[in-house]
Amino acid sequence: MAQAIEEWYKQMPAITRSYLTASVVINIGCSLEIISPYNMYLNPTLVVKHYQFWRLVTIFLYFRKMDLDFMFHMFFLARYCKLLEENTFRGRTTDFLYMLLFGASVLTGIVLIGGMIPYLSASFARIIFLSNSLTFMMLTCPG
Repeated sequence: MAQAIEEWYKQMPAITRSYLTASVVINIGCSLEIISPYNMYLNPTLVVKHYQFWRLVTIFLYFRKMDLDFMFHMFFLARYCKLLEENTFRGRTTDFLYMLLFGASVLTGIVLIGGMIPYLSASFARIIFLSNSLTFMMLTCPG
């Protein structure tokens, strides 16, 4: 059984394996209270004034609690990210990485711009992690 999981993991494409591993490590670290979610959430002031640029990455890695919802997101991430990388972007790993970076940039921009619009800012201010959104973006990509 352990060898089957190891083979499955080794056969994953590079970007998918990296994203899945980083997400699991971050969430386990937060569950064990090694890492604090308060050091990872989207806070434009801390990014710009205090140069905490890691927040622009960690908002896509943290899925909150380690529960059934987390397991479903990891399944979707592993399955659909792998399908995109192996089929739609076969032999074009860099293009797949650019697609993820573009999607992450658009999602971040929507949240930041939405936070500046009156009447909408209260709704957008509650969006501090975008990992679920990036996973759903991969689900809806044509492939």
